Amino acid sequence: MIDTQLLMPTEESIQLAAQLLERGQLVGFPTETVYGLGANALDPEAALSIFAAKGRPADNPLIVHVAEPEQLEPLCHVNSTALKLMDVFCPGPLTMILPKKEIVPMEVTAGLNSVAVRIPSHPVARAMLKACKLPIAAPSANTSGKPSPTSAKHVMDDLKGKLPLILDGGECEVGLESTVLDLTSSVPTILRPGGVTPEMLLTVLEEVRIADSILRPLQEGEKALSPGMRYKHYAPTGKLTMVRGRPENVAGCIRRHTEAAKAQGQKVRILAFDEHRDMYSGLESVSIGSLNQPQCAAQKLFSILRSADDDSIPLLFSETLPASGIGLAFMNRLCRAAGFNEIDADAGEE
Repeated sequence: MIDTQLLMPTEESIQLAAQLLERGQLVGFPTETVYGLGANALDPEAALSIFAAKGRPADNPLIVHVAEPEQLEPLCHVNSTALKLMDVFCPGPLTMILPKKEIVPMEVTAGLNSVAVRIPSHPVARAMLKACKLPIAAPSANTSGKPSPTSAKHVMDDLKGKLPLILDGGECEVGLESTVLDLTSSVPTILRPGGVTPEMLLTVLEEVRIADSILRPLQEGEKALSPGMRYKHYAPTGKLTMVRGRPENVAGCIRRHTEAAKAQGQKVRILAFDEHRDMYSGLESVSIGSLNQPQCAAQKLFSILRSADDDSIPLLFSETLPASGIGLAFMNRLCRAAGFNEIDADAGEE
C-alpha cells in the first residue's frame, strides 16, 4: 500500500506532482471534465501502472494531455483540421485522435496507430503540465467501470493506497469526460460526446459524423477506438434503469416499479428533472437539474451515481434527455451506466 497524500494545489504541491510524474509515478489531478490519473505518456511502464491501479483493460486507449499546441508535434501528425479546432476549442474539453508518431508507446494507444490528445483548460492541470514538461497519459481517476470522479474525494474513495498524490482542485466544471473526435477518418467523427457538442463543432467544420456506437453497446469482437465505449461503464453498484417516453407515462411507470420494489423491502432512488419531481411525491427522488439547463444534469450525473453507492441504493430509475447538444453526452453516459437497460413507458414495455 502506498501512502496517498491529498493536497491543495499550491506551488509546492504542483512541483511535487511534477517530480513524481518525472519519476514514473502516478498523480491524481483535476481537469475541467473529470479528475485524471496521470503518468508519463512516454514511459511504457508508467502507462501500464495506470491500467494496474484502475483495473482497466489493456485494450482501452489512454488520452495524452499537454499544456500547449506545439507540444503535440513530437507526438502525432497534426493536420490542418486539428489546427482549426485548436484555435477555437483548446484549451478545453476536446480530445482529437490523430496518427501517432513512434515516440508514443503502444501501451498508451492500446496497440492502435493513432493517439488521442487534448489540452485541458483547468488551471491546476495546466500548471502541473507546465511544471513537469511531459506529455501526461490520463484516463479518469476511478476504478474501471465505476462513475468517473468529479471531486478529489471520489479519487481518494477509489484509489487510496494506489498512488502517492492527489491534487484537490475542487468540483469539476463540465462533469463529463471530453468529446473524442476522430480526425483520422475522411469525415471527422465523434466517438465519445462531451462538452464540445456536435453543434459547436459544426461552427468550425463543414461536416461531423456521430459514430453509431455512441448510443449502443460494442459488438462482440469490436475494438474500443475511444475510452468510454465499453458496454457497461460509469456504472453504480445498484441496478440503474432508464425510462423513456412522455413525462406522465415515465412518472407512472417509475412509480409502479418503485412501489413494487418498496413492497419487497428494497430501497429505490429516482433521478428526475426539477420540472417533474412533483409527480414523484412520497417517493425518494433526487434532482438532476432543470430540462432548460441540460449542462447541469451532465455536471451532476456522476456525483449522483456515486452518492447512490454511498447510500447503498440497490435500484435506481432515471428520466432521460433528448440526445442533442450536451444531451447526447448525458445519454451516452447514462446508457452505459445502465448497461443499456431501459423501459419505453409509451409502449408499456415493462
